[in-house]
Formats: sequence, C-alpha cells, structure tokens
Amino acid sequence: MSLILRVCALLLLSEIALAGPLMEAIKERRAERQQDSAPLKLPAGATLLKDLPYGPNTRERLDVYLPHKPSNAPIIFMVHGGAWRTGDKNAQQVVANKVSRWVAKGFIFVSANYPLLPDAKPLQQAQEVAKALAMTQANAASWGGSANHVIVMGHSAGAHLVALLAASPSLAAAQGAKPWLGTVALDSAALDVEKIMQARHMPFYDEAFGSDPTYWQQTSPSYVLANGVAPMLAVCSTRRDVACEQAHLFATHASARAVSVSVLEQGMTHKDINQLLGTPGAYTEEVERFMAGLDNDVAKRLGR
Repeated sequence: MSLILRVCALLLLSEIALAGPLMEAIKERRAERQQDSAPLKLPAGATLLKDLPYGPNTRERLDVYLPHKPSNAPIIFMVHGGAWRTGDKNAQQVVANKVSRWVAKGFIFVSANYPLLPDAKPLQQAQEVAKALAMTQANAASWGGSANHVIVMGHSAGAHLVALLAASPSLAAAQGAKPWLGTVALDSAALDVEKIMQARHMPFYDEAFGSDPTYWQQTSPSYVLANGVAPMLAVCSTRRDVACEQAHLFATHASARAVSVSVLEQGMTHKDINQLLGTPGAYTEEVERFMAGLDNDVAKRLGR
C-alpha cells in the first residue's frame, strides 16, 4: 500500500471513530426534543404544580410534583439535559420513572427549565438553575417540603450545570441558593471543560463553550472546585469512554480538596442512564444508597 493510501485509510478510520459518538449525540439530542404525548401518571394522591415562574423568561419555569399530604418532605431538584440547547422539564425520560419512584416514597420532585443556547451560554444557564433552586428552597415550606433536605440532580448538560454549582457554591449563593445535601450528576462528559476543548471534540461543544480558555475554566467543575463542598455522585456510561474518564479524573481531583466524589459506572446508554433511573433494580438502588448516606430522614423515606 502506498503512503498516500495509508494516510487516507488512517484518516477514514479516524472519522469513523468520531462518527459513532457523534451519531449517538445526535440521536440523544433528538430524543430530548421528543415529548411523549401521553400524560404522566402520578402516584396515588400526588399533585402537580405546573409552570411555576422563577423569572420573567418563558424558560424560567419549573414543575413541582407533590406527594400525598407532604410533611417536611425531602426535595429532589432535577435539571434536564440536551447539549445546552434543547430539552424540557416535562420530557418523559426526565421525570416519569423518577416521579413514580420517589414521589410515591414521600419526596417532592422538582423539574426545572432554563434558557438555552443561543440565548444563554452555560455559565448563565448555571446561574438560572441556581435561581430556580433558590425559588424552590424559598417555597419549600409552603409545599410541605424541607429547604434543608434538598438533593440536586441533573443529566448530560444538566449534569454539567449542577456539578458546576456543586463545585462552586458561591456561584449558587450569588443567586440566593442555600447549601444542599448532595449532588447526583448523571453522565456528564464535561467535568473538565478545559481538557475537552484542548482535545478533539464534537462540534456542539464549540457552540457551548467557544474559544476563550478563561471561559473554559469558569465553566469547568474541576477547575472551580472548592474545598470541602457537599458530596457528589458521578454516574457514567461505560459505553462512552470520555464520560467515565472525566468522572474518575474529577473524583481524583476532588479527593485532594476533601470533597467526596463517588463514581458509579453503568453499562447503559447515555439516554438510559437518565430514563431508567427510578425503575426497580441495582442501578436505582445504588443511586439511592448514595442519597441515603446524605441524611437520616432521606434514608428513612428510602426504606434504609
């Protein structure tokens, strides 16, 4: 084989290697856009407070799923994904199984929207999520919930946003949010944004994070990680090498700052890590084990 043919073959193999993750990302983004037309079936006695505003923007809205007769109920605060430019708080894969599982156990479940690209870049999105969290905490008592018993959760781009807030509590505090028990990041591949942007990456990262290294650092949970912040669980798909690599690097970095970051590897697709959480099985039980370790009342509600 001539040198030219060898070079062409290597380039083709390289493009094929990138095409797999790229096509997966495209499919996942399309899935986030799709809304199940069937109404969500709520647990017995549960109610939904829909589209509560936390700001004037039409995307500054959240939904609150209340259990039957809530009393000092812990709160799970959920942030959807969608590559920072798509997704919605009421998508079935975001809420259905989680609501069925945890609202039935006496938790309040909150699902928040936030402004998207191109109108808002990730740092502003994180600030918007913090505003939604602050509003949730301020209204918790009126819903029968406890502002002191909040677990923050996010998937994909939403996992990046909640990890960023968890890593830098001052960013959340500036929007009025108070400390929370812990954070569950569901398959974020952007825990070290600077590392991603300095290597070969998918084009949608450029749209989100641009070309300014200072902005990469500002939006990188690993870079802004403060000492002694609340525990985090990083769930990662073993089908996406970069996600688990980022999770383990983040956990190692956190240990030097007296921060507990646990990594939970799962042999699921990126979408299933979100959609299947709340269904019976080892995966949900592992996530609940982390949640139960955060607080005694949370543990009791989970039957642990």
